[in-house]
Amino acid sequence: MVLELYPRVHRRYTSLAILGPVLDGYGTWLLEQGYSTERVREHFCAARRLADRLQQRGVEALTSLTRTRLRACAPADSQEDPNLAVLVRQLERYCESELALYPAPALTRVEQRVAAYRTYLQQVRGFAPSTLAHHGRTAGEFLAHIGYETHPTRLATLERRDLDAFLRAVGPRQSRASLQHVVGHLRAFLRFLASAGEVPTGLDTQIDTPRVYRGEQLPRALPWDTVRALLQTIDRTTPLGRRDYALFLLMATYGLRACEVVTLTLDDVKWRAGRLRIPQRKTRGSLWLPLTDEVGTALLDYLRHGRAALNVRRQRVPFQGPPPRSYRELFLRCRTPRGVLKPTAVTEAFQAWSKRSGLPIPFQGPHCVRHSFAVHLLRSGLSLKTIGDLLGHRTLESTCVYLRLAVDDLRDVALPLPATAGGSAPGVAS
Repeated sequence: MVLELYPRVHRRYTSLAILGPVLDGYGTWLLEQGYSTERVREHFCAARRLADRLQQRGVEALTSLTRTRLRACAPADSQEDPNLAVLVRQLERYCESELALYPAPALTRVEQRVAAYRTYLQQVRGFAPSTLAHHGRTAGEFLAHIGYETHPTRLATLERRDLDAFLRAVGPRQSRASLQHVVGHLRAFLRFLASAGEVPTGLDTQIDTPRVYRGEQLPRALPWDTVRALLQTIDRTTPLGRRDYALFLLMATYGLRACEVVTLTLDDVKWRAGRLRIPQRKTRGSLWLPLTDEVGTALLDYLRHGRAALNVRRQRVPFQGPPPRSYRELFLRCRTPRGVLKPTAVTEAFQAWSKRSGLPIPFQGPHCVRHSFAVHLLRSGLSLKTIGDLLGHRTLESTCVYLRLAVDDLRDVALPLPATAGGSAPGVAS
């Protein structure tokens, strides 16, 4: 690969100390990960600086390149030399997965206990991956807090004060709503341990939970005109803009969650039937919705001039290597490495376009678009049952969370003040 990218000066890279013999395989591996040839060139250029730093630290051969020595070559501030920082991270992954230089460390006692708990939640409780991550994180923090790594018998002597001490430790960095989730995770973990006889029974009932009242927060819905104005401010002359416009138009038209948008595939769009299939992560079912003309046009524009343009741009330099991986997911990354979007990327895109638009949008996440969609349907005269079906809810109670009334709605509730002949209300002094 180095020869094809640098036919005249390829020896400048293949002769590098320590890294020269592995650069060809490393570049091929980067292409398999979805990097463009332009980014591979930048990695090769940074390899010269990395080789100099390794020699300064006394590394003479690849076999003596430990993980610690490699990480020590990264810049203290990644913004000082971004290409070198990325090279160190990716080269560590390459040495671990392809060269087997860094065998995976053995799981600690805490990690083994959390892994067993996650297996139980997945196979017995049927939890979603995101829920598994939240429960596993709380369980790991609790085990580390009580010193389970060095004293595994500590579980048998757990008391209520140990639980209170843990919640006092994590409480300052949590809101009341978040702390309520932590308490729920801890209770579930204690019940699991109690069923195995590892902790005293009944500890899960001795934890106080913070009080969170339904409807105590202000509505998170934007005015519908603001939602439409935000869509119009997205620049659709670039592949990134076409992708984000189609993405947020889907959220505004159907009230989709960010996790639902990123899981859409090309097979979910039934063009001839004029339907769109929405996979429901929480209910693990599918919701079929009509494909509107506006959404269909935006998707076609993105697929033809956004998604396809990315493939052409990534293949400017011909290379006889492994074929690029094909993705069935609808929305892909616009930056290398190529891959599918994650919900965090949707949040970052929403924050970026909100800031550029200059509109009064006080919310940091795209979930407010879903709330705005629900309130817009309510004000259009749709019933709660219909709104709940469109949002993919199983109960009306879940739908009501999205429909907390705003001040403008409360003004419509008040009855008109009856007037008297004298122009004042009864019992009111003029």
